[in-house]
Amino acid sequence: MFSLVVLCALFSVYFYVEAFKWGMHAKKWALGGLVFGPALLPMFSIARHIHWRNAVGFNNLYIAA
Repeated sequence: MFSLVVLCALFSVYFYVEAFKWGMHAKKWALGGLVFGPALLPMFSIARHIHWRNAVGFNNLYIAA
């Protein structure tokens, strides 16, 4: 039980930092990470991709170097 609490706390910090870097609502994702832990990772990845697509646009070409 203790390891689950520690894991959720670590994912909360991870989601906060990543959401802050991507310009998303960091506190919302930190709270979600605290409640759901690593189960929130697929939803975060999809939300990050949608956020990036809305910022860049859907018909623009982006080539990562």
